[in-house]
Amino acid sequence: MSGDTAQPSPPARSGAATALGWILTIGLNVVAPILTFNTLTEDHGWSDFSALLVSGVWPVLDSAIHVAWRRKLDEFAIVTLVFLVITALVTLVGAHSARTLLIKDSAVTGLFGALCLVTLLAPKPLMFYFGRKFGTDGTKEGVAYFNGLWQYPDFRRVMRRMTTVWGVAYLIEAALRVVLAFTLTTSTMVTLNPFLIYGFLGGLILWTIRYSKRAQAEGEARAAAAMAQAGNGPAPA
Repeated sequence: MSGDTAQPSPPARSGAATALGWILTIGLNVVAPILTFNTLTEDHGWSDFSALLVSGVWPVLDSAIHVAWRRKLDEFAIVTLVFLVITALVTLVGAHSARTLLIKDSAVTGLFGALCLVTLLAPKPLMFYFGRKFGTDGTKEGVAYFNGLWQYPDFRRVMRRMTTVWGVAYLIEAALRVVLAFTLTTSTMVTLNPFLIYGFLGGLILWTIRYSKRAQAEGEARAAAAMAQAGNGPAPA
């Protein structure tokens, strides 16, 4: 994804640090909330509403651990905390029926899609921070390397295109789930909802990986061609 100049090679990543970061992220944002919700509702008779609120503590803990680990509150942590607050507020407002909770859940993903598009007006779009979060091991060298890529026009174009695709996709996902929540029975929607959520997410992740690799290959090819052309230029008089 280079412009007229070839990008430097990324620093060596710490495999242990990367693995630990992924384990914490998946464990505290996916596994722990699901286990907590199921345990509270099935074994202790809690309402879905109360169990969902308690399950939301785990992602907050994930953000707190990363802040303590890196000793700073980065943009990704701020965005995560903002959406946790939005989710809590949306859940607390209005009726607490199952159908309403499904619609509120869609509102949160719709807000995420809108935020992606709004950040296209900011100095750096939202996917830049997500890329830095998941594309580096969080070390000073890795973060500095990723920040340095912003100087390349092709890299900036790729980040903005990714942000646009994610934003539009999540607005479509939210609208689709709202329509289905009013069209299908609640039991059917409860079963279908996870497939929609993770289907869209999985599709976006797969597209992002493939698009990133293709853009990087194209950038490297352009850089090699530019270097070859410069090497074959006319000799100085």
